[in-house]
Amino acid sequence: MVLSNITVPLLGLVDTAVIGHLEHAYFLGGSTIGAMLITSIVWLCGFLRMSTTGLSAQSLGLGNISKNLLILLRGISLAFLIGILLILLQGPFLDIALTIAGGSEKVQFYASQYAQIRIWGVPAALANLVILGWLIGNQQSKTVMWILIATNLINICLDLIFVYLFNWQVRGVALASLLAEYSGMFLGITLIARCYRSTLVKLLSNLQQLSRELFDKQVLLNYFQLNRDILIRTLCLQVCFLFITFQGARLGDTVVAANAILMNFLLLISFGLDGIANAAEAMVGKAHGEKDNKQLKNTVRIALFWSFAFACLYALLFATLGNVLLSLISDIDSVIEFAAHYINWMILLPLVSCWCFLYDGVYIGLMQAKIMRNSMVIATFACFFPSWFLLQSFGNHGLWAAFSIFMLARGATLAWHFHCYRQEST
Repeated sequence: MVLSNITVPLLGLVDTAVIGHLEHAYFLGGSTIGAMLITSIVWLCGFLRMSTTGLSAQSLGLGNISKNLLILLRGISLAFLIGILLILLQGPFLDIALTIAGGSEKVQFYASQYAQIRIWGVPAALANLVILGWLIGNQQSKTVMWILIATNLINICLDLIFVYLFNWQVRGVALASLLAEYSGMFLGITLIARCYRSTLVKLLSNLQQLSRELFDKQVLLNYFQLNRDILIRTLCLQVCFLFITFQGARLGDTVVAANAILMNFLLLISFGLDGIANAAEAMVGKAHGEKDNKQLKNTVRIALFWSFAFACLYALLFATLGNVLLSLISDIDSVIEFAAHYINWMILLPLVSCWCFLYDGVYIGLMQAKIMRNSMVIATFACFFPSWFLLQSFGNHGLWAAFSIFMLARGATLAWHFHCYRQEST
């Protein structure tokens, strides 16, 4: 799971590096804001992945294959419905989002150019959340790894062809990501269909019965109640990410470009640590489905150790190679020089944030979305924004300090709840 997850931010780093070596900072600034607009939609729909992982893991514990596949089909149906609606509403959405984002005229132009292409890949991106979440829940981590590696290799190759060979600049990066998303979706569906052919054929042979089971009123009600809480949790997280991006845009093209690089470093940290959390999701969910509380506690204890170990490795990586990584991603001197002043935040962040990633995974496996929601609301509105308000005189440093406090608060509240209340109930 760690190897699988690290491929995702590495892809973002390649995208950033390809654009970062073009001659002007506004190319990187525009593509960053455009990518953030699309990524925020996908991350906002992260409930599709989280709920699918938890439900399928518990279904695996119960040994019900048909129910497991219904969870997958229900999630993909909802993913395509949301994706098609967003394509139909792309005009007003992009106009409003770009107005809020701000930035120079050229940054706005390239952000719009990028987003208008990438939004057509949203249905596939959301379906991929469901597919990968389902595979994680069923403890098929190697399949997840190969799907992500294949998808990212396609994206990287198309990046290089479209940008350097065809000279399509920002459009090339956006088109490469769109084609990679659909490639990943078709690959995932193909692999699942091959493994579960007989059960899928049985389910699809009676479409009327399948329709009743997929859209059962009570099942859908429970499903949407679960996803509602995860959606609120994810919305709070996206508000913080968007706030950092938009505030950077208001501070200038160099700041938003430097923050784009730092955000990709952050994603490298978060996706790597999320690999351990994803494994914990599947194992905790399975143990919960089997009502094996001893195994559940052992999983959490082992995952805590490895989360902190990987956090220390990340801190060491940025402490020793941070400036080298900056120079690999961009050759714009002003951007590298500015970003170098913020490497210390990249050293600190894995150490203060590893706890929130791990406990998020635990509560996804337990399907206790309300606890995750409450933790995120507290961290966002009682920690992030008050901290930024008090520290805003420090400029961009104030933003990163507030974000660090936000991540620490998430982990602290979830850890407190698990060890004070969840342990007692088990």
